Amino acid sequence: MERIPLDDLTAFATVARLRSFRQAARDLEVSPSALSHTLRQLEERLGLRLLHRTTRSVTPTEAGARLLDRLLPALGEIAGALDEVNTFRDSPVGTLRINAPRAAAALVLGPLVNRFLQRHPGMRVELVCDDGFVDIVKAGFDAGVRFSETLQQDMVAVPLGPEQQFQVVASPALVARWGTPTHPRDLLGLPCIRVRFPSGAYYRWEFNRGAETLALDVDGPLALDDMPLIIQAACAGLGFAYTYAQYAAPAIAQGLLLPVLPDWSPMSPGFQLYYPSRRHPPAGLRAFVEMLREGANPPQPVP
Repeated sequence: MERIPLDDLTAFATVARLRSFRQAARDLEVSPSALSHTLRQLEERLGLRLLHRTTRSVTPTEAGARLLDRLLPALGEIAGALDEVNTFRDSPVGTLRINAPRAAAALVLGPLVNRFLQRHPGMRVELVCDDGFVDIVKAGFDAGVRFSETLQQDMVAVPLGPEQQFQVVASPALVARWGTPTHPRDLLGLPCIRVRFPSGAYYRWEFNRGAETLALDVDGPLALDDMPLIIQAACAGLGFAYTYAQYAAPAIAQGLLLPVLPDWSPMSPGFQLYYPSRRHPPAGLRAFVEMLREGANPPQPVP
């Protein structure tokens, strides 16, 4: 059998892993047509069909699935070996791919990414905002961002930013019409703007005061999956809203929203950057984690 170029095997593994020529082409920085041509040539060299292609989907054949299972660890070892060489540079180079919820990107990640790129001009960052639960290893990300309670045990986690507070808010006109709730259960009879997950499930609003905690499945005329839109709808008086306190702060300062049930506003430990537990993480990821830890433990001045 003739020798197969490593780039062709990488192209196949990327398409088979992502199950999309378009997404794989973006990752590999080539055109979808060029990538399709590469895969056809690889199949001709091997004399095997590796992928089932339709207008709507791409899936590995049995032979393709077996090849992918063997290739992924090998390609990972090669990438790790090359990245070990990267550590001998003064500053790492390459691409750092991070998957994060939109709220984390807006509230904490933006300034951190800016600082990282200024410190390491040879690096690129691809920040993909996704509020669904993503298998970062399967999707080809170096790291992800989530709250600590949703992380798998085999992941390394690093705190990312301060604690986050959640808050119920409403427009002054809405409060004047419906009154001010004195207990979270009072919201069950009021119009609320529901928070919808990508899965289609609705978020149960969480509250705590002292030792008392509860989660409520509120109802209302509107459901949204975007926090800025939720703030806009709340300012328009469409319902009581449950949001990050940081999102609501500007509208509260302008008098467009009022805080509701402030004594019941829960605190969250904050976001966590997480990545697979492995011996040699990429140099760019190591540099990003080091920067985060520097921020959590800044050097003390010498007296």
